[in-house]
Amino acid sequence: MTDDTTNHDQAEPGPTSAADETFAWSAEPESNTSGASGQAREWLTQLQSMIEDLATQAAPVIREVGAKAAELAAMAGDKAGPVAQRAAVLTGQAGQKLAERSRDLAAELRRDQAAEDGEVPKDEPETAEEPPTVAGVH
Repeated sequence: MTDDTTNHDQAEPGPTSAADETFAWSAEPESNTSGASGQAREWLTQLQSMIEDLATQAAPVIREVGAKAAELAAMAGDKAGPVAQRAAVLTGQAGQKLAERSRDLAAELRRDQAAEDGEVPKDEPETAEEPPTVAGVH
């Protein structure tokens, strides 16, 4: 037996040594890529088919969910109506109280200013008018 343990790494490059081009770039597609792209197209076709099936099967469920959501919105609207009316009444009452306090404050500030200026304050008639109300709100 012969010992064939020559070191190929130390060989001198020359015209007889060929470069390893197994990892070189080539512009031509390999035959495997056409098979891979065909398989990818097949998978995409299957995926599209599955999506269409799901959409077809899910449509009635989605319609039912939409109908239930509409019913819930209607119930919320029915219940919110009286609450909104009550809130409007309370807001109107609070507005009237605020307007009355503002009038009183304005009259008080005028009296204080007149007293500082040394003038005799004119007796301003207190208006006993009831402030206007919003139609249907007392």
